[in-house]
Amino acid sequence: MSHQHPIVDLLVIGGGINGAGIAADAAGRGLSVMLCEMNDLASATSSSSSKLVHGGLRYLEHYEFRLVKEALAEREVLLKKAPHIIWPLRFLLPHQPHLRPAWMIRAGLFLYDHLATRTTLGASERVDFGPDSPLLPEMTQGFEYSDGWVDDARLVVLNAMAAQYAGATIRTRTRCMHASRSESLWNVTLQDTLNDKIEIIQARMRVNATGPWVSRLFPDVMQLPAPKRLRLVKGSHIIVPRIHTGPEAFILQNKDDRIVFVIPYEEKYSLIGTTDIEYEGDPADVTISQDEIDYLISATNEYFKKPIKAADIIWCYSGVRPLLDDDQSNSAQAVSRDYSFEIDSPTNSAPLLSVFGGKITTYRKLAEAAVNQLCALRLSEEIYSGPAWTSDTPLPGGDFKDHVTLSNELKVRYPWLPVGLRTRYVRTYGTLTYTLLNKAATLADLGMSFGADLYSAEVDYLINYEWAVTVEDIIWRRTKLGLSLNQTTIKQLGEYISKTVGF
Repeated sequence: MSHQHPIVDLLVIGGGINGAGIAADAAGRGLSVMLCEMNDLASATSSSSSKLVHGGLRYLEHYEFRLVKEALAEREVLLKKAPHIIWPLRFLLPHQPHLRPAWMIRAGLFLYDHLATRTTLGASERVDFGPDSPLLPEMTQGFEYSDGWVDDARLVVLNAMAAQYAGATIRTRTRCMHASRSESLWNVTLQDTLNDKIEIIQARMRVNATGPWVSRLFPDVMQLPAPKRLRLVKGSHIIVPRIHTGPEAFILQNKDDRIVFVIPYEEKYSLIGTTDIEYEGDPADVTISQDEIDYLISATNEYFKKPIKAADIIWCYSGVRPLLDDDQSNSAQAVSRDYSFEIDSPTNSAPLLSVFGGKITTYRKLAEAAVNQLCALRLSEEIYSGPAWTSDTPLPGGDFKDHVTLSNELKVRYPWLPVGLRTRYVRTYGTLTYTLLNKAATLADLGMSFGADLYSAEVDYLINYEWAVTVEDIIWRRTKLGLSLNQTTIKQLGEYISKTVGF
């Protein structure tokens, strides 16, 4: 094949957190990088999590000490890298002696506090629940510990932006149709799903970070058997009006050994999940079942004074976790959340690295390890790579001290900005707010209002800078304003986006 086609050092297939993280790490080391994603960034597993940066307290029961230690250390790194979308969150664990004895919980929390250095998060402690507690009266004692909150979809977008800032090309709505080796290069056929345009590019290295589709990419795109099997585990969540007023989240133990989180969400709501059940269907078709809804409602009502019912559900979502099948775990919750690489690198041929498993909290370490391995494979060739760099570099918008300080700075520069809108901008965009607002001098300068403090200036920013092309991209992944917008304004937003994007 002629070399008239564009050549990149690394082609990353998959626009979830692992793919975006690898693209950012590699581009920042000086590699020429292209990332392609068949849908929107974070459109599958990476936007369907419990929104937590956490060590995984329950993983200690399965003796995953290395994974928990790495995740605990990464909490601190991520809190500093992205303070606009990641912040500390305290968790309350009501104690039920018949489920887990107190000594076991205390031992687990001791390990949780000491497996990695803590500089930001507080230590665990025992707590008493008084009459003002939102829990049922029989819940009198428990434990408290720290983890972190994250806007999962925005974490993906910010990594893609970091990759682009470092020179990477980000192609959303671009499907990988075929890939084959030709000497030391991959020949890859890509299709733009918006206009069906076909393009052929060549890559010296390739990463398969397609999450639930990682095994399917082998037969579908390369006509090869998959080297490893996935175990797909569905996790579903429901969102209801806020059921407790405190800033803490709750972690609820259940008789089947699963746990359910009840997390303050977008100020007015409670996010409840997850379910952890085996899944065998198409990952693109995953939806919450009635059994899962009943399970989450029942688990919550066993603990809280304020009962919830199905009619209270404002929104629900489901995702599929692509976990590596270990042929040993007899329950979905026992399957390891650790990651594994499969490297296919025949002599004098272009390497392929496939990512199996993983979790949001350890994405940065996964990305760093993946790029280290790829660069080592081609160290003596024409690819130059710099040192690892992501541990102490803020993600886009994260170069500020704290929310209060940035909010005050925005207040001085944009005194006309309503308090609620300013708060949302800080927690969504950080210092990228300055790019969004640009030269706006009055609220009217933000353009058309679609309700819920969403203005056309923000929509334009998301289209121009963050690859948004649909209503869902904007109201569910770039923001969570779908919880507040009505159908009339959503239709108006869709018409505006179609006119702006041009299709």
